[in-house]
Amino acid sequence: MYLIDKPYISDFLIDTIKDNHYQVVATKAAKELVADDSLNWISEEDAIANIKNNPSQRMYSNSENVLSWIENHFEESELSKQINILKDKVKFREQIKAIFPEFKFRKIKLENIPNIATQELSFPFVIKPSIGFLSVGVYIIKDENDWIKAKEEITPHNLKSIFPKNVLDTSHFIIEDFIQGEEYAIDYYHNDKGEVVILNILHHIFSSGTDTSDRVYSTSKAIVNQYKSELEQFLSTIGNKLNLKNFPAHAEVRIDKNGKIIPIEINPLRFGGWCTTGDLSGIAIGLNSYKYYFENTCPNWDTVYQGQENKIFSIIVLDNNSGIKPDDIASFDYKALADDFENPILIRALDINTYPLFGFVFAETDERNKEELSDILSSDLRKYIIVRK
Repeated sequence: MYLIDKPYISDFLIDTIKDNHYQVVATKAAKELVADDSLNWISEEDAIANIKNNPSQRMYSNSENVLSWIENHFEESELSKQINILKDKVKFREQIKAIFPEFKFRKIKLENIPNIATQELSFPFVIKPSIGFLSVGVYIIKDENDWIKAKEEITPHNLKSIFPKNVLDTSHFIIEDFIQGEEYAIDYYHNDKGEVVILNILHHIFSSGTDTSDRVYSTSKAIVNQYKSELEQFLSTIGNKLNLKNFPAHAEVRIDKNGKIIPIEINPLRFGGWCTTGDLSGIAIGLNSYKYYFENTCPNWDTVYQGQENKIFSIIVLDNNSGIKPDDIASFDYKALADDFENPILIRALDINTYPLFGFVFAETDERNKEELSDILSSDLRKYIIVRK
């Protein structure tokens, strides 16, 4: 059963739903987003009854906006409690504290941030919204100067959002230890037995030690092979603690030089946001993560990358880091952007005046041509922006 909502659903996901006759809950938002009567629509009343009669049935959301629908109708259910624990970073840290007893964190109200004395802090640390999305309001603080600058920027005015409070709520922040190591994002699900089935592993690449952007995520046969077994075991430990079954998720972790895995967050009932990571696998290498989840099956990783063993598949998030206000932007040159990639599989354009992004690029890169990923990682995108005259 699919719960779909704004801001975005891809053609690939719609086609997957349609081709496989998956049920879609006919909420007002879903019908506004997808005007296709041929989908297997199910009324909200029937969906609620079905879920109550079969709480273990598979559900997937393209957007965290729909989590409020689940809470409204199933507030006391185990599913709703699992979602709330995973979505709230403070509750999540409290839930896994026994697994990571040395990891320090604290919750703080937005209005109290300016009053935190430096003596109370242990550098380096990360501060971010307790309920967050798209790296909004995330700061890596390495010293007192970083802290002074961050406090100036963490204000209600700077944190205005198009997302509902259950997706991004900046009223409370979490201050936590900075996790050393390389960052990875994982699409996976817990099957009917609670076992972890990994569907994708992406290396989240940063331009510097203080970069918190979501610009480049890359996957390949080598990346999956390197960490698949360890991540399956690690995610199983957390899933068992929360009793997760028939449950899709998108985890972000850091892995240090000794191979120790520490979670950053786990996002419930979805893969990568904005139909990114789930679509990338299907479009680029024919691994349809949505189908694997709903069919309770596991990819054959020995054959998934056959003939593409030396290719890197990336998602480039075109966030507006140009310093140019959206109102001053006339257009974005997507053709020039495409020309800067060896093989731009797909470019998804978004309206920067409606969303905080110009869109996404799905790219295939030969491992000998990583320079194109480094270039876009450090780009301010100004070369593609046409300013109003």
